[in-house]
Formats: sequence, structure tokens, C-alpha cells
Amino acid sequence: MTANTTQDAFAAGRRDDGADQQYATAGIAPLERPSALTRFFMGIVARAERLNLKYAKLGNPPVYDNRVFPWAAEVEKAAPKIRAELERVLKRKSELPNFQDISSDVKTISTDQGWKTFFLLAFGMKSEQNIAQCPETWKAVQAIPGLKTAMFSIFEPGKHLPAHRGPYNGVLRLHLGLIVPEPRDKIAIRVKDQICHWSEGKVLIFDDAYEHEAWNHSDKTRVVLFVDFVKPLRFPANFVNWLLMNIALFTPFIREGLDNHKEWEKRFYAEAEALRNRPPS
Repeated sequence: MTANTTQDAFAAGRRDDGADQQYATAGIAPLERPSALTRFFMGIVARAERLNLKYAKLGNPPVYDNRVFPWAAEVEKAAPKIRAELERVLKRKSELPNFQDISSDVKTISTDQGWKTFFLLAFGMKSEQNIAQCPETWKAVQAIPGLKTAMFSIFEPGKHLPAHRGPYNGVLRLHLGLIVPEPRDKIAIRVKDQICHWSEGKVLIFDDAYEHEAWNHSDKTRVVLFVDFVKPLRFPANFVNWLLMNIALFTPFIREGLDNHKEWEKRFYAEAEALRNRPPS
């Protein structure tokens, strides 16, 4: 299945009760969080996930029909401008952070140098300096209701992210294909039992609370625009979801990630400033 043919396999408005959406992934050890606040929070999350499944406006399919999100077409129209900004970011690719260097939770699934990131927004918190480098990308993602995270997700050749699930089913994930090398059959993502292939300039929307894995078995770099946005829910789930999203900002693992990104950002732009101010040789 390709990102641009998702609608052929999933009729608009299809419902799925999500009964087989698992709350753990085989082979991935659960994270240990000693904080009492975090333990309390995760207990609430487990209850909220069941509520989200029950009150989902668009059902709970692993992969969504893009037509149920009218704004997806506007994001696709912006792909050429986003790609141009990405090309400028990639000039310093070696200096971009590995995902696990920002979010230590990612160490459960990735510990090498193969998954790099460039965040514009994380958990609703902006990276103003990164946004300044990518104004057209930032403008494009403003069309997405409930935007929570936006970044460039860079998979180096040979990268294979093992099966895992996202931490919470109150958000959905969007990938916009930006650099998708040939042969495309060597680059894919599996969501539950569906294998999807990215296409440049095309959107793929899925629920990362289902088990999924992704790979780049080509000899070139693959890049997508990676976005998390609030899952459309009915009351009372939408209220509980809003509450959890705001409480989450105070949990240790999210604060840690935001702090790590700020430290990387300082180094990255300090080095850029030093290069600009270096006297000609």
C-alpha cells in the first residue's frame, strides 16, 4: 500500500472498534518511571485510552483514509516548499540529533546513529530558531487541527526501527513523504498488519498506538515530515484528552526531552554563529 493510495483500500468513514489495540509490544521492555507523579499519570492514561477507543469520531483503523481529513490535501500542496527547506537543513545533517539524544525513551527501540530529527514543535512547545529556518513548513502544518509535534524524521540507509507502539492513543500520526529513494519496495512502514510505502509529496495518516515498525533497506537517506495531532474524539473523551495533553508537559520524561532539545539547539546555533563570524582566511 502506498501513501497516496490509502483511500483505495479504506473507504471513507470506515469504523474499527480498536478492540485489538494492544497496550504493550512484545519484545519491548516497559519503561521504568520511579516518579509517583508519573505512575499516577500513566494509570490515568490507561483509562483514557479505553475512553478514546469508545468515543473516536472516525473509528480506530490502523491507517486512515486521507479523505476524512480535508486539510491533508493542503499539506501535500506545500510539499515542494517543505522539501526546499529540508534540503537546507540537511546541509548540516551530521550535526542533527539522534532521536534518543532528545527523548531517552527512544533508547528502547533505537540506539544507533540512524534516526535523526529536526523539531519545529514538540508536545506543543515551539523551537523558535528551527521554525525560523523553515517558515514554509511551519505555515503548512498550521493547517493541521490539534497540532502537537512536527519534525523532520531522517532514516539513514539500513535503518530498521523494530516493532513498537506509541505511548498514547489520543494522537494520530501523519507522515509526508519528502525524500523517498528507489527502489521504494525497500522502504516501508508496517502498521498492525498493513505494509505501507511512502510517496514523495503524499500524506500517510495512521494510529501509532497500534504496533508498527519502519525500515529503510535502501542505500540512500529517507526523510518524512513527521506530525502528531490530536485524535478527533467526542465528549467526554475529548475533554479528558485535552486535560492529559496539558498535564503531560509536567511529567519528567517530557520535561527531560524538552530540556535536551534546548541544549542541542544552543550548541547548534552557537556553532552556526561562530562560523558566520569567523574571519576569512
